[in-house]
Amino acid sequence: MTDPVTLEAGQPAPQFTATDATGTTYDLTSTLNEGKHVILYFYPRDSTPGCTTQACDFRDNMARLNTGSFVVWGVSKDSAASHEKFSRKQELNFPLLMDEDGSLHETFGTWRMKKNYGKEYMGCSRSTFVIAPDGTLSWARYNVRAKGHVEMLMRELGLGA
Repeated sequence: MTDPVTLEAGQPAPQFTATDATGTTYDLTSTLNEGKHVILYFYPRDSTPGCTTQACDFRDNMARLNTGSFVVWGVSKDSAASHEKFSRKQELNFPLLMDEDGSLHETFGTWRMKKNYGKEYMGCSRSTFVIAPDGTLSWARYNVRAKGHVEMLMRELGLGA
């Protein structure tokens, strides 16, 4: 097995198109051409405590993010039904993109070896990437914590209170 790619700030972001649970298509290039910054975050599973905390933090800070022309897209390998239920229950105001085959996880290097209680397994490393309108990564971080992540991200992006 080869090591996953590790993306860093300053590198060109991988281009992609993905759909959400409703079938709406999201194209990175088109969104960047509108002058938007894309916050792309990868999370392990819908409706788990940490993932719910992180999603709700993005939801609750969307007004502040929108002032800086940021859009948020969440990505996991969950099914359309799971995304739909999670999004509806938590009243999320951003799309959750489908990646059931793991291709986006592979492209961004978020499918990695993890350890839990001494066992090693492959899984999603909670990660966030900020893609600037010019197509470069302005921020890239792997293994982020769910709690407090959005606040730290906004502080580093200069989007204070």
